[in-house]
Amino acid sequence: MSQWARVAQILADLHVQDEDGRDTVAARLVNAGRDALPITGVGLSWMTDQGPGAMLAATDEGARRMEELQFSLGEGPCIDSSRSGRPVLQPDLARTAPALWPAFSALALEAGIAAIFAFPLQVGAVRVGVFDLYRDEVGGLAEADFTVALAYADAATAVLLQLQAETRSGELHPKVAESLYDRAEVHQAAGMISVQLGVPVEDAMTVLRARTFASDRSILDVAHDVVTRKLRFDNE
Repeated sequence: MSQWARVAQILADLHVQDEDGRDTVAARLVNAGRDALPITGVGLSWMTDQGPGAMLAATDEGARRMEELQFSLGEGPCIDSSRSGRPVLQPDLARTAPALWPAFSALALEAGIAAIFAFPLQVGAVRVGVFDLYRDEVGGLAEADFTVALAYADAATAVLLQLQAETRSGELHPKVAESLYDRAEVHQAAGMISVQLGVPVEDAMTVLRARTFASDRSILDVAHDVVTRKLRFDNE
């Protein structure tokens, strides 16, 4: 079977699953990818030029944790994959990741994530998203499994493009917009910290992420505390 035939079959299968509409097509896609590959879980994230924009689907708590950590900390295989436009394969996170992503690797390993395989979703130079696989045991992807993973990544690109095609020009799909609303509070919090500390917004985001890492909380929760003025930063 050719690669394009494999992608077409994946997309066709998505449309005959779950006819009662309980799951989104993105959820069905990550579940199908998990079942087709020797991995533990799958996450699918919308990406922007600034980094992770929205987590659209995850098969399990490990996958959700993987996606949330990368957004919260601003580092990880997903981000590097999107920026480089190439797959980032980490078959042994404990051995290689600490030097690359020290904050992310520590918390990912704590969450039981032993290996990650991130595949960029893009059209030309335009970033669309990332298809992330993780495993709770170390080990790489066999050549045949890598080919299947690429097919699911291509199918995921088609799914994200279709989601956006279903909306009116200039608007975001409701699923994407809902997730980005939460992310918007993070950027609002960074703006407030920037004013409080008198530093650029980029540095304020670093401060916010450092506080998130130190407190072992979600960046969404910490940002909410900043926006609601429960938490304030000063130069002390």
